Amino acid sequence: MRAPHLTPAPRRALALALAALLAPAAWALDLQQAYDAALANDASIRASRAGAQAQHERLPQARSQFYPNISLNAGRNFNNLTSKSTNLLGQPVESRQDYFSGNQALQLRQPLYRPAMLAQLRQAQAQVESADADLARDEQSLVVRVGEAYFEALLTRDQLALVLAQKQTYSTQVDAAKKTLAAGSGTRTDVDDAQARLDMTVAQELEARQNEDFTRRRLETLTGSDVDTLARLDEERFTPQPPQPEAVSDWVARAEAASPELQSLRAQAEAARQEIAKARSGHLPTLDAVAQWSRTSSDSVTSVNQRYDNKTIGLQLQVPLYSGGYVSSSVRQAQAALTRAEEMLEATRRDLGVRVHREFRGVTEGRLRIAALQQAVRSAEQAVQSSRKSQAAGVRTLLDVLNAEQQRTQAQRDLAQARYLYLVSQLRLHSLVGDDAQASVAQANAALLH
Repeated sequence: MRAPHLTPAPRRALALALAALLAPAAWALDLQQAYDAALANDASIRASRAGAQAQHERLPQARSQFYPNISLNAGRNFNNLTSKSTNLLGQPVESRQDYFSGNQALQLRQPLYRPAMLAQLRQAQAQVESADADLARDEQSLVVRVGEAYFEALLTRDQLALVLAQKQTYSTQVDAAKKTLAAGSGTRTDVDDAQARLDMTVAQELEARQNEDFTRRRLETLTGSDVDTLARLDEERFTPQPPQPEAVSDWVARAEAASPELQSLRAQAEAARQEIAKARSGHLPTLDAVAQWSRTSSDSVTSVNQRYDNKTIGLQLQVPLYSGGYVSSSVRQAQAALTRAEEMLEATRRDLGVRVHREFRGVTEGRLRIAALQQAVRSAEQAVQSSRKSQAAGVRTLLDVLNAEQQRTQAQRDLAQARYLYLVSQLRLHSLVGDDAQASVAQANAALLH
């Protein structure tokens, strides 16, 4: 029996689905706007900024130790003095006296030689550098997080559009198969095959809508605002470019020189070195210049109603002699912490090279995969047309047409995924080498329709 001649319009169905889901509205959120909103509203970035600001205060705190320390102490007391004695006749005599006593002391202390303070200042500078590098790393990480969320949201919308187009195509085929069966020229198998594909597409639609809603909410969480319409990829003008420079060794060298992650760990290692210097200073003497003015009045029972003014200036030397091994233990502890920081730096440097290689290949091989999938989509389109013509000629069955259409849809999904994965890999690569975040976002944003 001759197979029924079906005339679905998959391209028109896909165009309608895409128009319904992705048609530009009066305002569509692009990647640059999403990143700017996340930079202002993301809670983790605000926390990172606050952490960096807190670490910056270590520097003025360390510097303050080099300046004079001025203190004032004052006190005033009421005294009730009862004295008992014997007179010349040996008789007991008791007297009472009420009086006020007081003391005031103004002291200025200027550190002259304190080795620990210089090490503490250098350590504070290293800690500030580490905090700044951590903030830069978190901002680079935000670029990747926003890019992943944005392009994943675009991917799920594309997938939903493909599922809806496929659903419309299968619905048309089910209706056509039923009509040809009723006319006596079709088979029950054609109806069952088309219905099975349609039922599966309905389930896929539910999953696609769930994924689309999840990715949209994830992007809303990052930006802190509702997301309705996204600027979609300009597929006509999108042309993947190779990374510049084209040698992965150059990218690894850039990462080792400018990666915020490595900069933070280097600063932490320097802070650990200064901790050793601080610990060793426990064996060293300290020298301060001290100037003091003090006044006391009625400070004892023998000086009631008497006042003393005392002015002193001089040097105060303190020499540590023995602390029970505390200083030596502190030095060993600081040396172990330095070893840990240096090993963490080396481990991260090696891992960074691996990550740079992975994202570099994601960009370079992503270009080749996109080109291959573009050809695969064209071939799948031709296969669908050929299957329909062969079906009309009685050579192919409806199942052959359904398989060809499913293969085309899969190729379209893979192509969309490859495009977005290429853009995300590009963002990750620039993030790993410490490139300017705004420049990385602008480069990826140029691939979108505006």
